[in-house]
Amino acid sequence: MSPPTSTRPNPTIRALRALTAVLPAKVPIEACGEGVVAIADCTLRLLWVGDGALRDVRPVLARESDSPDIVAARHLSPAARERLTEAGIGWVDESGAAEIVLPTLVVSRSGRPFEPARVLHWTPAAVAVAEALLCGTAATVAATEAATGLSAGSCTSALRFLTEQGWLAAQASRGRHSARRVNDADGLLTAYADEVAERARQRPVGISVGLQGRDLIAALAACGKRWSAAEMPWAATGAAAASVVAPYLTNVSAAEVYLDADTETALETAAALADLRPIEGGRLTLRPFPTATTSRLAQRIDDLSVAPWPRVYADLRLAGVRGEEAAEHLREVVHGCGAFAIKVSSLPMQIASSADIVV
Repeated sequence: MSPPTSTRPNPTIRALRALTAVLPAKVPIEACGEGVVAIADCTLRLLWVGDGALRDVRPVLARESDSPDIVAARHLSPAARERLTEAGIGWVDESGAAEIVLPTLVVSRSGRPFEPARVLHWTPAAVAVAEALLCGTAATVAATEAATGLSAGSCTSALRFLTEQGWLAAQASRGRHSARRVNDADGLLTAYADEVAERARQRPVGISVGLQGRDLIAALAACGKRWSAAEMPWAATGAAAASVVAPYLTNVSAAEVYLDADTETALETAAALADLRPIEGGRLTLRPFPTATTSRLAQRIDDLSVAPWPRVYADLRLAGVRGEEAAEHLREVVHGCGAFAIKVSSLPMQIASSADIVV
């Protein structure tokens, strides 16, 4: 099998290379056609599924027949790996991780720690603007300035960066059709969530506090009433927020809340407003708002103030296998609803599956 003329190998070659890399050197492997390989006298179907998120492998898992024997990807997420294993499908990714069981060969590798490709020009403003765009804000300086509270210059730079990355585009360079729009919402959401994950690894200020009561959501709502009474902006994220936006997990055992507090001391003061005390391993984690957009686009659902859905999605992906499953469920619910009402000051906005943004 000869490589293509482009510098980036096609999916079939990438899958074959990933598989070859995890096999013992003396194990013979041969490409027998498009998506078919022979390993140690076994003929197997090999399928490349792209990035390797849970949503990338779900179509494979849903097949009633003609399922591949081995799935390959750039980097399979923990949830994707678990679901493939449960389905009896082998898997491998470009980090060198693999789990393959053949009649005469068993391969189990943990691989190298995965480091996502970093885009070097993500700024706090770019993250905030991306969050607003994913919530349906028009890709104009005026609209993003109103939604985020950032300066016109910051919004201009952020929109330029997102356009250069290919997530925004315009029909024409000038004239009535020159306005930018989101043309790759899925790519923008993935890149945004990856950047959120990277920033989480450089974990900002945060404290854990004890939260009493068997019903964590009710207890959190009670705390929220005290913060609201003290005019302290707050917003639930992660599993607690998803439980009211797009219920999926049957039990929410821990919660995370963003507050308008930039330091650990300020967080402790905010905790005291709700009669909470710092405690190691507490069920509630308090953190500063990560972007201006997260605070300004927070919305009230039932008794909770909830962070904008892209932030909830990104935070859920950091919470292990069940968190990733809940994140994908949230994404599907937002896409399926067609509209998700939000208010920024008096400006009504929507998350919509429209010609302008399709999540």
